[in-house]
Amino acid sequence: MERISIQDLKAKLSTAVAEAEAGATITITRHNEPVARLVPARAQHVHRGTLVGKAIPGPAVRRNTRGRVFEVLDEDRGTR
Repeated sequence: MERISIQDLKAKLSTAVAEAEAGATITITRHNEPVARLVPARAQHVHRGTLVGKAIPGPAVRRNTRGRVFEVLDEDRGTR
């Protein structure tokens, strides 16, 4: 965790924002006392469930196609 005074922050704001965007947490101080924190807006880690990537895809068309899946999909598509 980096510490930066308000005066230095005014002079180096774009650099401090870029560091926070990259994942750093910056503590802003006034007279050597912490007053605020600059943190990334997004979470560093996204929790993904245990079933991600393990799903079995279902059929694209559920009605009775009698083996004409591509013809039925083409009919549904129409002139799009």
